[in-house]
Amino acid sequence: MIDKIKALEKIALQLEPDEHSQKDLTNKVIHHTDNFLSELSDEQAYFQNPEPSESDQLSESPQDIESLLQFLRTRVEHDGINAASGGHMGYVPGGGLYPSALGDFLAAISNKYAGIYFPAPGAARMENMLIRWMNELMGFPNDATGNLTSGGSISNLIAVVTAREAAEVKAKDFDKLVVYLSDQAHHSLQKALRIAGLGEAQLRYLPIDQEFRIDISSLDETIQKDKDSGLIPFFINASLGTTNTGTIDPIEAMSLIASKHSVWFHVDAAYGGFFRMLPEIQERTKGVEKADSITLDPHKSLFLPFGTGAVLIKDLKSLYKAHRYTADYLQDLVDSDSEVNAADVSPELTKHFRGLRMWLPLKLFGLKPFRAALEEKMLLARYFREQLMKEPGFELGPAPDLSITMFRYIPKSGDANAFNEKLIKAIQDDGRIFLSSTSIHNTFWIRVAIVVFRTHQSKIDLLLKIIKEKVVKMIR
Repeated sequence: MIDKIKALEKIALQLEPDEHSQKDLTNKVIHHTDNFLSELSDEQAYFQNPEPSESDQLSESPQDIESLLQFLRTRVEHDGINAASGGHMGYVPGGGLYPSALGDFLAAISNKYAGIYFPAPGAARMENMLIRWMNELMGFPNDATGNLTSGGSISNLIAVVTAREAAEVKAKDFDKLVVYLSDQAHHSLQKALRIAGLGEAQLRYLPIDQEFRIDISSLDETIQKDKDSGLIPFFINASLGTTNTGTIDPIEAMSLIASKHSVWFHVDAAYGGFFRMLPEIQERTKGVEKADSITLDPHKSLFLPFGTGAVLIKDLKSLYKAHRYTADYLQDLVDSDSEVNAADVSPELTKHFRGLRMWLPLKLFGLKPFRAALEEKMLLARYFREQLMKEPGFELGPAPDLSITMFRYIPKSGDANAFNEKLIKAIQDDGRIFLSSTSIHNTFWIRVAIVVFRTHQSKIDLLLKIIKEKVVKMIR
């Protein structure tokens, strides 16, 4: 047996390259990333690779790093949306700050487990400090808590499950629960309800006004009618920046109605939450501090890499009731009196040390450039809209609340929806800028989501030029 162990050890040691090999791998990867970033401003925002990716099966034999990086370049980086590009203005992009990548590198090297305080006190304290900062930004009290998640979907799920526990509702009454939202709410909320076992809950879709905000004129009356009918008003959702249009719902007025009827009030601020770093947006989003839960996505308006979300919750007791669990093999762990264990407030036990990718750029740069970049993106959205308004034939969506705006071209004849479907395809096929589209009440709109920190006026001017070129070509 000893001989076999020694033989296996010799092979297994290949997993631990010596110092020279480590430096060689690092240098080649850094060279690759340096080239990626240096060429980024001239790269396409969207690549249409005509050939499907070649088979890339695993094997017993090793491959050299050069061939692997070349595959990455041609078959991954140059395929589909270039999410790091300043020309990526589709969906709600983010960009991925360079120091965040360094944070991930450091987190992966140290392999700290941040889910529980005992094995990594420093990591747990760091993540909880970030949660406290976000709570302060949202106006939450000092005893509020939360969790760094993989994104808004898991954040919404945590909020829904916590609200379910806070309501102390039994399974036999799930079909009596009522959720109040608009058709502009992010679909992850409906998905979260289903995953949480609340698929039978009744959804009340509130009307929206001409600016795509929730019209709450009948909300109070609707809730009272549901109560009188023996139903259980359960959850009110407001959006601080919808995905479709970037619209901010009437949060303060909704919070008052939620408080009056003792209904859990959730604010989905996945896209727009960090715009509260701007005094203008803080003023326009009063009432957020009255929410019971808030979803945030640092990988959107804080420009971090994908996989960085957050949820903030006021009611720690219900959060624990929903998520806290233990096991015999964890009996050695010692809880901290002052720090919350991430594993106790989330579905995750094993989790990535996400805090480092957020902490490093915030500490390295300070808050000022983040605030400046957010204000710049808001102004760019207004600039784009103002410039396109000068062009004949275009219909513009409502003035942007944040940094998303919409437009469509109305041809002199023919179906406008069909024309704009062709227009978005032409823009995407061009590849220099990537936009996405949406349909609201059977009207086809083209969205411009200005969120990547690398998007500046030059890219907006290029986008305006491309749009006009494509329209001229299509109407000839």
